Amino acid sequence: MNADRLSLRLASAFILILALAWTLSACAPAPSPTPFRPPRGLSSPTPRHPNVQPFAPTLSQIPAPTILPTQTLVPAPTEIPPCVEDLSFLGDVNYLDNTIVAPNQTIDKQWSVQNSGSCDWKTGYSLTWIGGDLLGAPERIPLYPARAGAQITLRVIFIAPSAAGTFLSQWQAEGPDGAKFGDTLYIQIIVQ
Repeated sequence: MNADRLSLRLASAFILILALAWTLSACAPAPSPTPFRPPRGLSSPTPRHPNVQPFAPTLSQIPAPTILPTQTLVPAPTEIPPCVEDLSFLGDVNYLDNTIVAPNQTIDKQWSVQNSGSCDWKTGYSLTWIGGDLLGAPERIPLYPARAGAQITLRVIFIAPSAAGTFLSQWQAEGPDGAKFGDTLYIQIIVQ
């Protein structure tokens, strides 16, 4: 065991001495360079001209870069497609086709419809008479305001004619621009 310790100490001492020698040799001054001496018989180096001034660059102020304005990019407006006007007939609420009524009877006709377009019905929308017998109603009745997709009940007050017979009145929705759209609504009554 002592022999192992002794060899370990010797190896450590040897490594320490090598490291110390290496460090000291690195700190030694560098050898001075050997001056250049031209061979004999050659002319001397190029003589200096006494009137030549050493080069001194002229410092001039460099202008700061000019930042030019750039055009602000404005995104192109997204076109919103025009809305679509439509009305779908869902059913008669009352006074089904060929209902028998008395002469001069007041008829409160109601239809269940849906605003099946993408336009909201606002001011300027109406239910307009398009044919048949007017049956005492005005030719144009304002539509109730209704959002797209809404189901509503349309109501028109009619007066049955005094004469007996079968009578038909046809109606259609109309937009603010006067264009008619959607399903045709009608009432058909028999006066007896």
